[in-house]
Amino acid sequence: MKKNYSIAFLFLFLNTFYGQKNSSFADSIRIKYKIPELAYAVVSSDSIFEINALGYQRYNSSYKAKIDDKFRLGSITKTVTSYIATLLVKEGKIKWDTKFFDLYPELKAKSNPETYNFTLQDFLTFRAKLGIWSYGNETPTPKEIKGNDQQQRYEFIAWFFQQNTVLEKQDIYWSNPGYVAAGLMLEKATGKTYENLVQELGKSLKVDFDFGQPNLKDKNQPWGHDENLKPEKPTLNYKLNWLSSAGNINVSLPDFCKFTQMQLQGLSGKSKLLSAEEFHNMHYGLPEYSFGWESENNEKSHLKYSFHNGNPGTFLAKVYLCKSIDKAFILFANVQSEQADKGLMLLLAKLQEQYGG
Repeated sequence: MKKNYSIAFLFLFLNTFYGQKNSSFADSIRIKYKIPELAYAVVSSDSIFEINALGYQRYNSSYKAKIDDKFRLGSITKTVTSYIATLLVKEGKIKWDTKFFDLYPELKAKSNPETYNFTLQDFLTFRAKLGIWSYGNETPTPKEIKGNDQQQRYEFIAWFFQQNTVLEKQDIYWSNPGYVAAGLMLEKATGKTYENLVQELGKSLKVDFDFGQPNLKDKNQPWGHDENLKPEKPTLNYKLNWLSSAGNINVSLPDFCKFTQMQLQGLSGKSKLLSAEEFHNMHYGLPEYSFGWESENNEKSHLKYSFHNGNPGTFLAKVYLCKSIDKAFILFANVQSEQADKGLMLLLAKLQEQYGG
């Protein structure tokens, strides 16, 4: 019991000591852009400059935000998947040029021949020529995809690879199923489920990664909201289950700070597991999108950032890292709407300006 009180006190201390500098501005953004709960942090590789959670877990309720509230990461999940893949390549359990059908030969005969040569690297860098698919697609249906979570992902990718989608040639194919395929490859290479791989990583980082809606296991966690501020009831979204390795992780802001700080440490050559070059390859190895990370130069500061955004339907998440100033900016919201996204970007710009980014 004393341990729980100590943790609660620590979070309260962090929220009070670190989170006040931009608290009023952030809350004005939250109110103006109709965000029930907004959480944000500014970190370096070894420090937390600000961390705060503002507002309410549910719209029009008295459930106040808590610093350890969990938020869905959406596509930021891809940064976690890519990091796990990089570790497994380093350990020799899989190679970047391993082809999907090297590991799942039984699916090859019925698959579109255009998918035959796609590799782990192709999937993780969006270079596999695959169509777009997300939780809004009507097909396939749950009647076609059965079994436990792992079996459903297998059945889904078997179905997806049979599709003969005509695509124009482009540099990057923003395809969620590519990450589903990558996740299956990591499962086959290790004999572990994707969920187990994520939880093992979490244990090593002392981060509590979980999956799905935060309110599914605990109604006193944030509820997601659509653009009309309708709260999402605790339900299992089977399509997001199929997309677990592409966008279904949830995590608290303090815990995601740890993951983000680990990335900054790695980029500075302070990781014991991977070299600075391996981290650089993850973040900047290819133009525009590398292994789980987009990259661009900030128009105002001209600093180079690696970043990712998540939008799993009823949450928004953003993480922006700048190696040259050793800073990262993290923003979470429990609503998905254009105006909420605009508000988060305004807060991001304010924080970047103040912290030299």
